[in-house]
Amino acid sequence: MIPLELKITAACSLLSVAWDDGAVSLIPASMLRARSRAAQQVRADIEGNEHSFETVTVTSAEAIGSYAVRLIFSDGHGRGIYPWSYLREIADSDA
Repeated sequence: MIPLELKITAACSLLSVAWDDGAVSLIPASMLRARSRAAQQVRADIEGNEHSFETVTVTSAEAIGSYAVRLIFSDGHGRGIYPWSYLREIADSDA
């Protein structure tokens, strides 16, 4: 499961991913932000600190080698790295 193409669409509120198996996923930026595995977000989740990311958008994406993408969000969060397998897991959980 390797993405062939990533696009930030719909006023930066969706990440479109075209996968090598022919599937296309549209993943909301708010979901990606909430599911970040960055230490700050993981700690907030463990402590039960709920945040609303409904208005968060993706401002940019940066390839991390050939295995992941780092997403930058409008709230300044930019430490989350999304390996392709995790990105697909998020996409499939929204289906």
